[in-house]
Amino acid sequence: MKKFLLMGTALSLGLMVGQGVALADIQIATAGPMTGQYASFGAQMKAGAEQAVADINAAGGVNGEQLVLSIGDDACDPKQAVAVANQMVSKGVVFMAGHFCSGSSIPASQVYEEEGIIQISPASTNPKFTDEGGPNVFRVCGRDDQQGQVAGALLAEEFAGKRVAILHDKTAYGKGLADQTLASYEALGGKPAMYEAITAGEKDYTALVSKLKQENIDVVYLGGYHTEAGLIVRQMRDQGMSTQLISGDALVTNEYWSITGDAGQGTLMSFSPDPRKNPEAAEVVQKFKDQGIEPEGYVLYTYAAIQAWAQAAAAAGATDMEAVAAALHSGEFDTVLGSLSFDDKGDVTLPGYVWYEWKDGSYDYR
Repeated sequence: MKKFLLMGTALSLGLMVGQGVALADIQIATAGPMTGQYASFGAQMKAGAEQAVADINAAGGVNGEQLVLSIGDDACDPKQAVAVANQMVSKGVVFMAGHFCSGSSIPASQVYEEEGIIQISPASTNPKFTDEGGPNVFRVCGRDDQQGQVAGALLAEEFAGKRVAILHDKTAYGKGLADQTLASYEALGGKPAMYEAITAGEKDYTALVSKLKQENIDVVYLGGYHTEAGLIVRQMRDQGMSTQLISGDALVTNEYWSITGDAGQGTLMSFSPDPRKNPEAAEVVQKFKDQGIEPEGYVLYTYAAIQAWAQAAAAAGATDMEAVAAALHSGEFDTVLGSLSFDDKGDVTLPGYVWYEWKDGSYDYR
């Protein structure tokens, strides 16, 4: 299988030479939900990756070679993610800055490991990604067990005595985050009034909201994405509920407010410290703004993933998986997220999660 794929890669590279792409170019990629209901996150990743590649190439590339970026669309679907991974193998990609959803990153990582491709996810937070992943797997974001501890503590301390519902969307990310939050909440003495799954992609959550109202729920914690969160909070307000909505890092897109309008006022979400505020990122942030792009959410995380890989490949003097993985595990990298390194599992050593609040169409530190 691998021999066949390598032959396919050689053929693919030969075709690219005929189209004017030099053999010496280094093929890298990003992949995420470029289409579908989470496409706003795919747009963030694409913007971050394109700017990182442009900046690295302008500075001379990596080991004297220019980077060529491919964009993969997995629509946050596990099967499609594996298909994208195989497409990238056929293109001769040596590095993947992706995927976005944990449910995509985890199965795709097996393809990348088998084919010798480094993978650094900007956004996949499920612990299994690095706990069970191979030596090729890294991430520049946090983990759901860290995020769940922060969320569980908030529920237990600030909402003590309140009726709490914990919901999840059945995805690797959403259920993983909800379960970690539940475990932390219960360890601190909390007891949820409800724990239920929702179906992602639905437009009408009236039945769920009616049940929340009947159960006198004061606080809803959702492990899931901004689309479902936005619809649920809007429909709660339509039924006259003032219930507090709390969620995780999948609400870091202005599209959340586009769904909720004023109903989103006061929504709380956990996310890593905002990299837009880092002095190290100021020049890059301005480049995005000059193009009319707000580098929210995972724009800078994708940029940083490519920065870290490029610096590791330069330190290794090569792009093969073993050499770059060794450099990633042993090095420290200057990125738009700040100075970072990776532990033995491939998890990043950066500050953990903090709380943000949605107000008047944007989010900021609480």
